[in-house]
Amino acid sequence: MHDRTDKHTGERIRELRAIRDYSLAELGRRAHVSTSQLSRFENGDQPASPSIVASVARALGVTISVLHGQPYIHMLQQDQLDALLTPISSALDAWDIPPDDDVQPRTLDEVADRIKAVSKKRAAGKFGEVAEALPELITDAAVTVQRHDTPGRDRERAYAMQAEVARTTAIVAYRLGYMGLARLALAKMAAAAPHSGDPRQVAVERYERAVMTHAEASRADRGVALVRQAVRDLDDDGEPATLAVRGTLLLRASALSAVQKDYAAAEDWLGQAKEVAEQAAEADAVADPPGTRYALAFGELNVKLGEIDVAMNRSEHEHALRVARTVQWPNAYQPTRVAGFLIRRASAEAWTARHEEALASLRRARETAAQLTRYHPDVHETVGVLLRARAKASPELREYAQWSGV
Repeated sequence: MHDRTDKHTGERIRELRAIRDYSLAELGRRAHVSTSQLSRFENGDQPASPSIVASVARALGVTISVLHGQPYIHMLQQDQLDALLTPISSALDAWDIPPDDDVQPRTLDEVADRIKAVSKKRAAGKFGEVAEALPELITDAAVTVQRHDTPGRDRERAYAMQAEVARTTAIVAYRLGYMGLARLALAKMAAAAPHSGDPRQVAVERYERAVMTHAEASRADRGVALVRQAVRDLDDDGEPATLAVRGTLLLRASALSAVQKDYAAAEDWLGQAKEVAEQAAEADAVADPPGTRYALAFGELNVKLGEIDVAMNRSEHEHALRVARTVQWPNAYQPTRVAGFLIRRASAEAWTARHEEALASLRRARETAAQLTRYHPDVHETVGVLLRARAKASPELREYAQWSGV
């Protein structure tokens, strides 16, 4: 599978030139660079000097950072999301500072209700609304922990809520490309989770850390080690929530092993996940209506998605599509998960020259969870594949590429 981190500046120039509908000669004229030089840059035969990159960026109407593969800042500023992230960082920094005496603290139930509402928006991909709510929610959770300092169930519940707020912060920051903020939030979650009295929450924190290693193959082994430790430490008590966490961990290990091209390990982890999915189906058949499962949906459907991940990493795109065609979504499934599937399907369609189908899948992902789709790196990769597949991009593809920040 093509690795988006391998894309050089010249490829990005070619993609943006296609979006602008410029010929080599037209871009060269606007940037005051010869056509032959531009061709060498785009093909990766010759690196562009900083001054030429600056000239080409001006001609294309983008920042230099976009040509170096960092489109997030430009897009975030356009969406005015970057202004929301600074207060989040400040709130995390003040995590353990006691509040002013005149601050009226909320009750445990009030904070829990607010966290539930924000988590629901996170699952729907409404990252702007979540980012806006987080600074106050981080403070509420911190104050709640400080108020409940006597050992007991209320103290554990307060820490559990604080861990969940930190997790939401990490997920949103990660999705928007702010890795430093995401890691800071996870460090806060790691500090709070062990005091929650819930070993599943400790496992979820390790899962989220493993997720963040997925984008870098060189760190995937660290992610697998985190998952292995989490699975080992989380006792299999047969509870549906525990099975959901364990199964999700196993699927993450499978995906990370595939990133490392250790396909034997990937299949082994996937096989274990299938066994847990069977247990989960039996447990759900006799369980009371499920409560929280840490927003980790798990079952046969998720195993299929894991199989798609492994196939894509093996460049077995036809197999990935065959599995994708068997996927049926239950009603009211999380929009972010549906959009994630559509993005993966679009990638497989693009790599098998089903270009119109790929663009249609990307459009559906956009309709389902716009912000997740816009900032998803796999979307940028797939749009790049579509742009390079044709000499002249269609107006629809150019519009989508501009919207997604390619």
